[in-house]
Amino acid sequence: MEHILDFTKARKQEIYPLPKSFNGRNPDGKEIGFTNYYMTIDGEPFFAISGECHFSRVFENQWEDTILKMKAGGLNIISTYVFWNHHEEIEGQFTFEGRRNLRKFVELCQKHDMFVILRIGPFCHGECRNGGLPDWLYGKPYDVRGNNPEFLQQVRLFYRAIGQQIQGLLFKDGGPIIAAQLDNEYMHSAAPWEMSTGISNEWVNGGKDGDEYLIALKKLAIEEGIETPFYTCTGWGGAATPTEHMLPLWGGYAFWPWMFYGNKDYKHPATPEYIYRDNHNNAVKSTYNFEPFYEPESMPYSCCEMGGGMIPFYNYRFHFPYESVDAMANVKMAGGCNFLGYYMYRGGTNPHGFATEFLNEHQVPKLGYDYNAPIGEFGQLRPSYYRLRCIHTFVKHFGHLLCPMTTLLAEDNEGREPEDTSFLRYAARTDGESGFLFINNYQDHVKLSDKVGESITIKLPDKEINIDDLSIAAGEEAILPINLDLDGIKLEYATVQPLARVESPDVISYIFFKPEGMKPVYKFEGEEPIVPEDSPSYSFPMYVNGKTICFITLSREMSYEFTEIKPPAELINQNKRVLTPVQCGESRFTIEIPMLNEEAKDTLLQINYSGDIGSLFDASGKLVHDDFCCEKTWEIGLKELGIKEGDVLTLYITPKKEDVVVDVSSTMAGRLEKAEGMHFALGEVALVETLEGQA
Repeated sequence: MEHILDFTKARKQEIYPLPKSFNGRNPDGKEIGFTNYYMTIDGEPFFAISGECHFSRVFENQWEDTILKMKAGGLNIISTYVFWNHHEEIEGQFTFEGRRNLRKFVELCQKHDMFVILRIGPFCHGECRNGGLPDWLYGKPYDVRGNNPEFLQQVRLFYRAIGQQIQGLLFKDGGPIIAAQLDNEYMHSAAPWEMSTGISNEWVNGGKDGDEYLIALKKLAIEEGIETPFYTCTGWGGAATPTEHMLPLWGGYAFWPWMFYGNKDYKHPATPEYIYRDNHNNAVKSTYNFEPFYEPESMPYSCCEMGGGMIPFYNYRFHFPYESVDAMANVKMAGGCNFLGYYMYRGGTNPHGFATEFLNEHQVPKLGYDYNAPIGEFGQLRPSYYRLRCIHTFVKHFGHLLCPMTTLLAEDNEGREPEDTSFLRYAARTDGESGFLFINNYQDHVKLSDKVGESITIKLPDKEINIDDLSIAAGEEAILPINLDLDGIKLEYATVQPLARVESPDVISYIFFKPEGMKPVYKFEGEEPIVPEDSPSYSFPMYVNGKTICFITLSREMSYEFTEIKPPAELINQNKRVLTPVQCGESRFTIEIPMLNEEAKDTLLQINYSGDIGSLFDASGKLVHDDFCCEKTWEIGLKELGIKEGDVLTLYITPKKEDVVVDVSSTMAGRLEKAEGMHFALGEVALVETLEGQA
């Protein structure tokens, strides 16, 4: 099928700096700022890539490993909630020790040159109990999340405790903290009040004081020592966004387990997240999930909650497709985003409470918060980690070109519905003469097919570029170069995705990879097309002005191995041992932990089972981990949970039940659950030890 993109119709950008309230300088003179298009470092475009990692949900021995993996994955910012009830669960008793040691976590970020954004609430949500608000607020004689003096005084004390922890770690003092988010989804979202849920289904106040409340929080934060170059707020769903004071951040999720909260039989729709839109255009006042109260081009389109994964809720279980994450990054970038932000990027495990044992919201597991994230709950690297790293490497090397470019949508994509699998989804970012072609062939909750034999004509001011016989596999996405000047060589197009530019004294190398299903072709101005051989890697030289420029093509699979910073223990050898559980009840089993290799970096207990819920207890009967069954392997890190050789664990599988009724006909206060069918099964249980330094 033939398609056309007319680059001559691209909007001419008007780029200007944002006010000083979005600016900061450190003692070395490094300056952070913003234009209405992108973040800047020392006045130059900076493509920001942020990933969410909740330090109090990660075991302390995993912090540095996690930060290094995030940096190696191409991130330059770590975002983290500071959950109020993780630090002041008992009124007046603050704790910042162990997994709650905010200062130590930020110091490790500083050690490894990672910027930090603190999301300081007071309301966070994040599937935390009460959205992060302590239980003791429930009985106070005032409403939460409002501009009443009593509540704001309690927030002040919380902010003061945070401020004391981060002294010297703010950007202005030479530290890594560059921003703070104030509240979360204010006037858009809340969370169950767990003090009463299940009886009255009461919810935390969603807020009604508008911009004034967020401005009041900013004032409190500054007064209590949380002074950062810029402040942020979430913008979706009609949330308050005082743009003179803070940067509105956006996002999107393709899996919505919350929608089943009150309706178990609801069918999940295909979401519009994977159809290209223009989210930085004053002529387009709103699009799906983007309805700002400000002129879109007056602020950079930036994200903090692009679905890096999703946690199953009790009423909605699903297999999370890891390719959905880089597909969303592709679509957001095409739509004008120069500030990517993933929630979550690193999964975690909730700490046990001091007054209340479990600090998760009731509709998710009590402890587990793996979130199917690119970095799993115990440090596992998922396929999404490697797929995203390809995009992050691209923006590191080519983001300075991309940042000022505007979005150009395809006319034949207009009005298409997400369920429509017949059309090629494509768009561009361009300055009118060169640019990048974005293609997406992934859609949630719909099965897409391979696209084969497509052709796209790019209209430029002085010529047309024809890309023929273009194909892409189902589930794949791609970013292709259009009419780029590469050190004096004009690349009209290539059906391979740019990764990096590497310069040595003798040669400049441009590294590309082949998206799945795409036939690689390089077309240079004035030259016949070059078709690389069908092999895992292929390279060829070109010569211009006395320079040798080498073009290297990798397969998609080989691109996962390309890294400029090696993650810790990325090359590993795994030793797997199958265990034999002993059945000790109808759906209860004991698992004895055998001799462990003390030199192993990680030891995972892998449990394959079917049923409703998996619960793992230690010998004292304490719940150490839990899982909602999604028919995938349940993994538990033994070191992090303090499980050692000789320990005997009890596994309880809550069965799936059919036709459940509770018989209350007894006159003697009797209640008895009855079910027609109860289904569970325990499959393979194994220990997997990760040994460092071995390929």
